[in-house]
Amino acid sequence: MARKLKTYQTSLGFFHQAIAAPSMKAALEAWGADSNLFHQGAAKESHDPDVIAATMAKPGVVPRRPVGTERPFSEHAELPTDLGGGRPRKTARKSKGQEAKKPSSRPVDKAAERKAALAYEREQRRRDAERAKEEAARQKERERRQQAVDKAQATFDKAEQEHAKRAATIQAEVEALEKRSQNEEARWDKERERLQAALRRARG
Repeated sequence: MARKLKTYQTSLGFFHQAIAAPSMKAALEAWGADSNLFHQGAAKESHDPDVIAATMAKPGVVPRRPVGTERPFSEHAELPTDLGGGRPRKTARKSKGQEAKKPSSRPVDKAAERKAALAYEREQRRRDAERAKEEAARQKERERRQQAVDKAQATFDKAEQEHAKRAATIQAEVEALEKRSQNEEARWDKERERLQAALRRARG
């Protein structure tokens, strides 16, 4: 069964943001918040009819408006044009006061609520599918990189083993030559002694 939606509002960066969602947790997820803005006092449930209308028109989508303005909330809001001075802050305070003074007096429309809740669930599924698609692409890229790393590592290991094999062969040849050299020196020592003895006898 589709859950009843509420409208939540916060300010992030240069924008006021709102969302029609079934819970504060769902709102925080939609905003991409990494902390609980409600506990910090930076987010709240909105009772402004205009904000509610903007969010209920597209449940699950995050409409925005520039900070310090009275522009209507929209999905593709532009950046505020006046970021300096105190006037935007005064306008923002006025806006908050207006919000407090005009609670929604519209009658509850159960059919509209259900329609909005179903629209939210469709948007949530679309967003989840998009996230899953992005995660699948990231996983595919990770696997591609890992395959490249594995291939490079295998090539390196093979070359290192080949080097070790050749180095061992060369070392064995060096040791064999050293042994031949030692044997030759020993043979020559004996041969030299024999020839020197023969030479001394010949000289008489």
